[in-house]
Amino acid sequence: MNSNTITPYKDDKASKKQQVATMFNNISKTYDFLNHFLSFGIDIIWRKRAIKSLKELQPKQLLDVATGTGDFAFEAINILNPDQVIGVDISQGMLDIARNKIAKRGLAQKFEVVLGDSEGLPFGNASFDAVTVAFGVRNFENLEKGLTDICRVLRPGGQAVILEFSTPKTFPMKQLYSIYSRTVMPFLGRLFSKDRAAYSYLPESVAQFPDGERFTAILQRAGFTKTVYRPQTFGICTIYIGTK
Repeated sequence: MNSNTITPYKDDKASKKQQVATMFNNISKTYDFLNHFLSFGIDIIWRKRAIKSLKELQPKQLLDVATGTGDFAFEAINILNPDQVIGVDISQGMLDIARNKIAKRGLAQKFEVVLGDSEGLPFGNASFDAVTVAFGVRNFENLEKGLTDICRVLRPGGQAVILEFSTPKTFPMKQLYSIYSRTVMPFLGRLFSKDRAAYSYLPESVAQFPDGERFTAILQRAGFTKTVYRPQTFGICTIYIGTK
């Protein structure tokens, strides 16, 4: 079984894409809290590190795919100060929260969000200097197709920076993470979120995701060069970078 066939609602006949949109609509109001809570706040550090890898490039036009509630894009604005950031996501519920944050921070001139599909991005070729994705690629229905479209909208020399959960490979973190992700995370997710399936799907989708060198190989097939991966915090998360 691969990550493309793992879906949130096993008995639902809808496509993975439709199910993921429904899931994020359902958990949107508790998503930020649970993200920070379940990762002990370390996800904030991972985001900063990932964005800092773009400092040398100094992107002016930036696209944040699977933007969710906008946290990765806000980090990019703080660290990189681009001219324009566009966030795209398939969940209207998540985008509603992102829009509220944009308004509260007075960033409407710099950051806008649009409803859209990562596998058919509504932008022209070579539109962006950089594309970022945080914890979103494992939810793509067709991973390679989504990455190929990300490559398409990048200008030559532009970079994609992708942050994604991975599975620790060494003792004892491998065993501890397995227990945490399969029992503690679903329990706490159900406690705070109205969607019982979501926090069982999330660790399952991580376990099936082709991380490390397998993912950089897919990036290369999608058109990227100079691909690197940098495991974070005992391999719980990985930063991937590809250049067009």
